[in-house]
Amino acid sequence: MATPKKKPAAKKSAKKPVKKAAKKPATKKPVKKAVKKPAAKKPVKSTAAAKKAREREIAARKKAEAQRKKELAAKKAAEKKLKAERAAAKKAKQKELAAKKAAAKKAAADREREKKRLAAEKAKALKAKEEERAKLRKQKEEERAAAKAAKEKAAAEAKAAKEKAAEEARAAKEAARRAAAKLPPPKPPIVKGPSQDGITSTREFDLKFLFGQRDLLQAERAKLVGQANRLEREANALIEDAEMGDVQFDDEGGEGDTMVVEREQDLTLSASARQTVEDIDAALARMKAGEYGYSEISGLPIPRERLKAIPWATELVTERAGGFGNNRR
Repeated sequence: MATPKKKPAAKKSAKKPVKKAAKKPATKKPVKKAVKKPAAKKPVKSTAAAKKAREREIAARKKAEAQRKKELAAKKAAEKKLKAERAAAKKAKQKELAAKKAAAKKAAADREREKKRLAAEKAKALKAKEEERAKLRKQKEEERAAAKAAKEKAAAEAKAAKEKAAEEARAAKEAARRAAAKLPPPKPPIVKGPSQDGITSTREFDLKFLFGQRDLLQAERAKLVGQANRLEREANALIEDAEMGDVQFDDEGGEGDTMVVEREQDLTLSASARQTVEDIDAALARMKAGEYGYSEISGLPIPRERLKAIPWATELVTERAGGFGNNRR
């Protein structure tokens, strides 16, 4: 704002010397007249005066020229200064505009940054709020689930207690009935374990023992099946021999009675072997179901020594001695 005021001052200072220079040439007329006058009257004096006048005129001209040059230089300097001032003002204005633009850009960036920060804070607050809500919902759901589980547990415990009381009442009633009828006690439950290769273990008999017993049963079964087949073939061979007439049935010889006796023995032994095979198959089925090794009378575990001796046994020795069961077991 200071530069516009200085510009008119420079113009005025440049105009004043120009006006003075314009007035000075008026001195030229007297010089000319002075030169002309001595030419008619006094040539010598007029020449000296003319010379002095010319010298004065030349000096005046030089002075005027110097003044003019000085004024021109001053004018140029003023113009240069004005131009420089204008350029400086323009530069300052451009700098000011650039500063304003930079400030506006910075302010816009600050506003955008602040906007993003506020948006991030808002999103963070919303996320925290949502997490808090989710946490509360989860807590409420857990409380409801815990209350429901506690309620179900209490109901299950009450039901179990009720069922247990009813079972105990039934067991007491059954025990009283068995005691009155002199019946053996009820069978205890069998606690089963893991299964493998078609065999289910129990608390008293592990898989290793059961695998050994299965091998014994299968070997005994193969032997008994072969024995039963052989006895049946022998019995059939006796019938074929009788039909072919190789044996004479008379009162003196007694051959017919001997053959009949032998045939009956073979069939009896074959039937016994077949029955034992059925017992073995039943024992193998009990192995699969997890019931092998327990007495069919009392439900108690049979000692391993007895099972190793008779793998298809289904009763205790004491039970057999007391009259339970049959001879084949």
